[in-house]
Amino acid sequence: MSEQDTIAVIGAGVVGTAAAFALAREGRKVLLLDRAEPGVAGASFGNAGHIAQEMVQPLPSPSLLFGFYRELFRFGGVLDLSPRQALRMSPWILKFAAAAFKRAQNTLQLAPIVRPAPDAWARLLEAAGRPELMRRHGHYEVALGPRSEARVQAHARDMARVGVKTRPLSAEQLLPLQRGANAATAAGLWFEDSAYVVDPLEAVRAFAAAALKCDATFRRLDVKSLRPRGDKIEILSEEGALVVDSALVCAGVRSAPLLAPFGLRAPLQAVRGYHIEIPGGAAYFDAPVAYLDERVVVTPMTGRLRATSYMEFADADAPADARKPARLRRQVRALGYACELEGPSWLGSRPVLPDYLPGIGRAPGPSKLFYAIGHQHIGLTLAPITAELIADIVAMRAPRIPIAAYDLQRF
Repeated sequence: MSEQDTIAVIGAGVVGTAAAFALAREGRKVLLLDRAEPGVAGASFGNAGHIAQEMVQPLPSPSLLFGFYRELFRFGGVLDLSPRQALRMSPWILKFAAAAFKRAQNTLQLAPIVRPAPDAWARLLEAAGRPELMRRHGHYEVALGPRSEARVQAHARDMARVGVKTRPLSAEQLLPLQRGANAATAAGLWFEDSAYVVDPLEAVRAFAAAALKCDATFRRLDVKSLRPRGDKIEILSEEGALVVDSALVCAGVRSAPLLAPFGLRAPLQAVRGYHIEIPGGAAYFDAPVAYLDERVVVTPMTGRLRATSYMEFADADAPADARKPARLRRQVRALGYACELEGPSWLGSRPVLPDYLPGIGRAPGPSKLFYAIGHQHIGLTLAPITAELIADIVAMRAPRIPIAAYDLQRF
């Protein structure tokens, strides 16, 4: 079966649906493919909703490299990396370690795509007719306990060094949160330039619906592989072969084997996160709150609060670890939220490249194979700006932000 003049977008998460909409708006014939309904199968459904305009620094750093053990789950932290898993992913870890000593250089590459994220979100939601899905109320970062003031002041200095604006919270602003956590002292910062999405799944659905209104097509299809066929691309699934003129891969942690036949190596690692929700829960602020020491983010969403945490290095299809949502519920309850100790939870896999820069570009060779992958912990943040960049690349325009650093040929 052949689809003439069609660009297939493989993956209907927030990056894929945003890109499908951006391409369809420009009059392209878009076929959006996913094994599940938009937003359901990958990490887009369950993220914190935080548009993290402040996360301009990639995670790899010398301090984390030499102090990661302090963050391990077994010691009460959020990082879970078993010795067996570390051995399996040793090539990835070596690349992560190399990137740790290039953090300043990599920050210069990541910051230009992160800083404009709230504005890109506003543009795409406005175009989709759903501006109410984003709130530009900033976000809050809070520390509790006797060292909270020093902790927050140091954090503010670190943020200022990379050009991120913060404002200290007053004792009056912090008092309800401090009382809720039964903490003797508290300190915090307001990050005025960030934003949040009130329902991440609804945002994905909004982009998909907007793409369909621009004559895109959605089809449930479990794509098994891609291969070049002359200057065209053959999509293989259990339903047979489909030939398209061009394709965009944004399939999250499952992207690497789709790209390999085109000469691209994508060393993606699944870094899994968990969330729990509090239906009807009351928030301390109308914006996400990040608890610095607990490594927990609590976001007010439509009809509920969502608490997210953890960096679990594991296979994407490995069973969930019931200890993590159970601990998260205890933590959230101790922070003063009306959280039941038992209830449902969610697990999703963030697709992470070892240098914590995304992969955005076009494969070498005659095939028009494009990719937008590896958005690490900030896939929601980067989805609309990535969509705009993909539209530029497909149209052979100069990208509005230089993208050479995101080329997968760096691996």
